Formats: sequence, C-alpha cells, structure tokens
Amino acid sequence: MQTKISKKSLVYYSLLAIPLAIVGLPLYIYLPTYYATIIGVEIASVGLIIFLARLTDVFTDPYFGYLSDKSIEYFNSRKPIMILGSFILICSFFALINPYLDFAKLWLLIFSILVYIGWSMINIPYLTWSSEISSKYEDKTLLNSSRELFTIIGILIALLIPYIFKVSQNYEQTLQVLYLSFLILFIPLFFITLKKVNIKTNIKVEKYSLKNLKNIYTNISDLKYLQIGYFFNNLANAIPATLFLLFIELVIQEKSSGGMVLILYFFSGIIALPFWNFLSSKIGKKNTWITSIVLASSAFAFVPFLQSGDLNAFIIISLISGLSLGADMAIPTSIQGDLVQRSKNYESNISGLLFGIWTMITKLSLAFAVALSFIILGFFDFKASTPTSNSLLVLSFLYGFFPVVLKLFAVFFIKKYSDIKE
Repeated sequence: MQTKISKKSLVYYSLLAIPLAIVGLPLYIYLPTYYATIIGVEIASVGLIIFLARLTDVFTDPYFGYLSDKSIEYFNSRKPIMILGSFILICSFFALINPYLDFAKLWLLIFSILVYIGWSMINIPYLTWSSEISSKYEDKTLLNSSRELFTIIGILIALLIPYIFKVSQNYEQTLQVLYLSFLILFIPLFFITLKKVNIKTNIKVEKYSLKNLKNIYTNISDLKYLQIGYFFNNLANAIPATLFLLFIELVIQEKSSGGMVLILYFFSGIIALPFWNFLSSKIGKKNTWITSIVLASSAFAFVPFLQSGDLNAFIIISLISGLSLGADMAIPTSIQGDLVQRSKNYESNISGLLFGIWTMITKLSLAFAVALSFIILGFFDFKASTPTSNSLLVLSFLYGFFPVVLKLFAVFFIKKYSDIKE
C-alpha cells in the first residue's frame, strides 16, 4: 500500500514554482503594457504580435511534451530537456526586456517565441511529475495545490519587489528588477528541485502519432470536455490579467494602488487554498472547481458598474474573486493528472504529450486573451494617453462582463466531465 506523500517531497517539488511565477508575472501583466506605452508599439500591434508568438508556442507544446517522454526513453529522466530549457529561458527573457528599439516589433516576436519555448521545456516535464510522483488521487491534489501555493508565493514576491526597490511606477525598471530577482532565485531552486525529485520510470514510451492520441480520446471520452472547459475558464482569467493595469489606471483612476490590489488578490488565494483542498475531498474535484468558478463570477459581475474612485468596491470584488484563485490554479491540473493516470490503463504511456496538450490549451487561451483585448481596443481607437468615454466603456466590458460569460461556457463543459470519485 502506498504511503502518503511526505511534506519534504511536496516542498522539494514545489520550490521551482516560485521563480517560474516571478518570470510569468511580467510576461502576462507588465510586458504588453510596457511595449505599448514605453517602447511605443501600437496597442493593436502588441496584441497581434504576442498572439502570433503564443500561437507558435501552442503548436510546439505537444512536441515538447513528446520530447519529454522521449527523454525518459533515452535518459530515464525528464530532467535533460528541463536543463536545456533553462538556458533558453534565461537568455531570451533578458533580451525580451531589453529591446533593440529600431526593430521593436520583430524583437518582441522573436524573443517572445523563445521565452515561451524555454518555459515549455521546463514547465511541461514539471507538470508531468505531478502525475508520476504518486498515483494516489489525494496525493495529486496535494502536489498540485502545493505547487500552486508556491506559485502564488512567487507572484506575491514579484508584486512586492517593485515596491521594495521603489520602482513600481516605472515599468522598465520593474522588469529589470524582476529579471534579476528571477535569476537569483531560479538557479539555486531549479537545481534543488532537480536533485531532490527522483522518479524511477523505466517505461516504454509510445510512438508519437495521431492514432495514439485518438485512442486516448476514444477511451477517455470526457477528456475533451475537461479541456474545452479549461480553455474557456483560462480565457476568462487571462483577459482581466491582461487588462488589469489599464483598467485600474484609466477606469478606477488609482494607478498607484494597482500593486496593492494584486497583492490582496493573491493573498486571498493563499488563505482559501486549504478550504478548497478540504472541499475537494468531500464533494470531488469537479464540483469544487465549479463552486469556485461560480463564486468568482458572482463577484466579477459587478465590475462593469465601477467608475472613477470606486477603489474600495474594486478591492472587495478582488478579494472575493481571489478566494477562487487557489482552486482555479490547482484543481484543473490535478484533474488532468487523474486523467493521465487513467490513460496508462490503455497501454499508452504519453504523459508528457498529454501535459504538452494541457499547456498548449493554457497558452492558446492566453494568446486569444491578448489578441481579443488589444485588437478590440485598437478597433475602437483606444489610446491609453487620451482615452474616450466609448473606449473606456469597451475596456470595462472586456475586463468585467465578457469574462463572466466565458466562465458560464466553462461550467457548461466542465459539468460534462465525470470525476473519478463520482
């Protein structure tokens, strides 16, 4: 009988999430606004370029998942591909935040693609480990919850650092400080995780083929419902993240309070995480996830009614929606780990490939979030320096109302998935 996973194993596995979160925050929140306001690239162009970069990444993720599986075949470990990815991530992230101004658009495209490639080569094997360290239903919840707890801690560190170094009002300096912080933490924590996480696999890896994938989707028919629901929910989360800085500066008109609101939001997520873990043990992961989505949607439905000066109301909404953050981050990937475990019953050991598709869906939603947000704003002639009342109305609609609609679509598909404990 398999014993419960130890606390040390949870910590060693989760440490890497801290620096990955620190590099993730600027990519999703600061970078688009930095290129649109400081570098001077048109806002619609920024949205289109990042969409193209992430779209490229979407198609490469399943391949890197496959390479992760092949790494096991050749090295009995997923670690070699992670080490190569770390070099790509470190170098390309530095270049991305130090653009050559004469070719800013091309620079943004090329190094965004390389950053996403490096990220994938680390993150896909890392996520796959959550389904390999333990086969127990509860342990996968603990592994994913622990990883996402450390992710939130990393995000909080990334939010606090600009204030500690007093550069929060300068996006360029903020990105530079965050890069140095990422580098200082990533190198030691990366090697600690690699050294301490040992998985003896000795497995036969199936040939990468469409037929192999088709067999998985045939035998686990509700996998597609989980993935579609995950896409819509991720898209609903990514749009406000993309537009947050613009919304709080131009609609709420409290730019200086942006970091504080984000800190409260993520701190709320940490507080609620133990509750979601407890609830999932009682009503199952699927029902817990749906409950968290309904809670977040109920709070966010009031966002379109906010106006200039409504900071306190915005904080309350952020705190309530933040309670759902832990469930939104940990539960879906834990469910994915359960399904990967089920896939092994059909003699198809393609864990890395399935997690590659999972991260592909994540990045596809992020790509659509930037494209939809910035291109629609560009269509309405949105200018951050001189926004019109109509363009601000569109901004409020995209930030507050549209995500709620998307979450309702997500719930519709998630309900079609059958939880293992159902």
